[in-house]
Amino acid sequence: MDTAFHYLALSGLLTILLWTPYIVARLFKWGIPTFLNNYPEGFPAKQPEPPLWAQRAHRAHLNMVETMPAFIAVVLAAAYFAKSDATIIPVVAQWAMIFFFARVAHAIVYILGIPYLRTPVYLLSWLAVLVIGAQSVL
Repeated sequence: MDTAFHYLALSGLLTILLWTPYIVARLFKWGIPTFLNNYPEGFPAKQPEPPLWAQRAHRAHLNMVETMPAFIAVVLAAAYFAKSDATIIPVVAQWAMIFFFARVAHAIVYILGIPYLRTPVYLLSWLAVLVIGAQSVL
């Protein structure tokens, strides 16, 4: 399960780091004094419009935040059940790796606005969660 836990940790780091692009965009759009003052006057009703890529970066981050609890749950469940059935370990490790790289691809595709790829790479990460979960309950 070391490999699965490795990709779980990397996915956690990815989740933490995905806020960076849109926060940096906000810093440049609002300016340092406003950014350090927390919010521009009239926020959130009135705020400087972030660039489209930064809006997509924000959505990519939120999507990862929404997906991580399920990924964490299935990896931990698989680790628990691997104690009685070690045959699931390589499958879980492979799909944990697929999840991570699919989420990296999802973030890149989403932020860059590459058409027709965002949903397939998301669905691949979703499939990874389902396969890991199935290893635990079937």
